[in-house]
Amino acid sequence: MERLLRNTLAGGRFIGVEPTRSQTMSAIRGKNNRTTELRFRMALVRSALRGWVTHPDLLGKPDFYFPSAKVVVFLDGCFWHGCKVCGHIPKTNSAFWSTKIRRNKYRDRRNTRALRASGFSVLRFWEHSLGRHADLQWSLRKVRNAVASTRKGV
Repeated sequence: MERLLRNTLAGGRFIGVEPTRSQTMSAIRGKNNRTTELRFRMALVRSALRGWVTHPDLLGKPDFYFPSAKVVVFLDGCFWHGCKVCGHIPKTNSAFWSTKIRRNKYRDRRNTRALRASGFSVLRFWEHSLGRHADLQWSLRKVRNAVASTRKGV
């Protein structure tokens, strides 16, 4: 755990965390989760967008990468990345969570700037936007356009 987060917690550790809460949070998957990544992957396959890899060894560990076009795609979970529409800070250990989510947002901005400075096109989509068909299609169009324009050298 980062030093900043340890400093935020009383005594540098969680105290009084319910076992059920601990179990719930440890069950959250960082890769291949159904609500974002698998849904987007299947949409890419159905729309015949090819040439992508998942979780490349790039800064920020993007969810999808189109190497020939240097396009990276991040699928940001609403809770973990602080979505203004549906993200929230839990009431339990709120000091920790607000610091954690603030640091995640800062890290996301820093990684996006660094990737763009290195010549990558960066696309970020919120988890909630992948649940609605129209928004998912909009996201796929954005990816298709970024891949096509980068390959053309535009």
